[in-house]
Amino acid sequence: MTSPSATRSRTFELRDLIRPNIRSLKPYRSARDSYEEGVLLDANENSYGSPYAEAAELNLHRYPSPAQKELRNRIADFRGVEVNNVFTGVGSDEAIDLLMRIFCEPGTDRIIITPPTYGMYEVAANTNNVDVQKIELTSDFHLRPEAILKVADFNSKLLFLCSPNNPTGNHLRHIDLIRLMEKFPGIVVVDEAYIDFSDRKSLAPMVRRYPNLVVLQTLSKAFGLAGIRLGMAFGDPELISFMHRVKAPYNVNALTSRYAVKAFDHLDKIREHVEAIREERNRMVQALQLIDEVEHIAPSDANFVLFKIARAREVYSSLAREGVIVRFRGDEPHCENGLRLTIGTPDENDLFLSALKTILSSHEYLD
Repeated sequence: MTSPSATRSRTFELRDLIRPNIRSLKPYRSARDSYEEGVLLDANENSYGSPYAEAAELNLHRYPSPAQKELRNRIADFRGVEVNNVFTGVGSDEAIDLLMRIFCEPGTDRIIITPPTYGMYEVAANTNNVDVQKIELTSDFHLRPEAILKVADFNSKLLFLCSPNNPTGNHLRHIDLIRLMEKFPGIVVVDEAYIDFSDRKSLAPMVRRYPNLVVLQTLSKAFGLAGIRLGMAFGDPELISFMHRVKAPYNVNALTSRYAVKAFDHLDKIREHVEAIREERNRMVQALQLIDEVEHIAPSDANFVLFKIARAREVYSSLAREGVIVRFRGDEPHCENGLRLTIGTPDENDLFLSALKTILSSHEYLD
């Protein structure tokens, strides 16, 4: 008997959405697509090796695997999907850019975003000459599905949704996400960069049911590996196959792959760090609630907290002068006077609170 999660929700022809030149694209076939072992005299590598010992030990004179099978298998096992549902790239940003190149005809097609949201969706669209349509979240940072569906048409190729949302921290309502997966005429992209800091399960396994769903994730947040730049996309096997066609031949380098695979041997430590961050997040929310000048604290399922405070830009600059760096978010819709605080270690968080209280009690702020 087929499980509900593996049953497609509706008739959906992915190829109808893909740009014609991408459908007919013959991908570049690299040397390592054919062979990864043996006497390798096929890729014009330097067979004498790297100039220093550490690189030689890691075979850095050889090109990395284009398919990243070991890494993709580890990710698939972790998220409960099949390996052909997994794409790996240079951060989530590479996946965002590839999706636009695959689905959006420059100068003709558009994406839909829901401000306030992650800024790279719009940057990538502008880079690819793709129009951006904005449907703002509600004042309490939730989706307006009917407003999105009202403006969506055949040229609305991608809908980008961030959950937990950046910069607000909250999950988008599950019922709203499902409605958009069921009714949106294009590809629904759910960015789950912060999913491991929340109680909600990832939507990644749902790509087996919804062929128009793509889920983005990263090792930069809960895994604590921002420096290696490893992002993932989960989707229908046919969609993932097109991402592999369009990507650069050796997009994930050998060092990134090595440390990403190694991370899955340390899941207990990762979960320990996540729990510590969640506890500190709760502590920081309680501390901010006791500060009279703090006007609002948005509920957070991420590793940061958005709060509103009078004269936020001045507070932001004053904190920076004290050596404490937060993010000003007051220019975004419904985020007026908003500052986004990443949850640090207990000592870092205490330094933030001390600096904030000093600033708020200063003559400059009181005046």
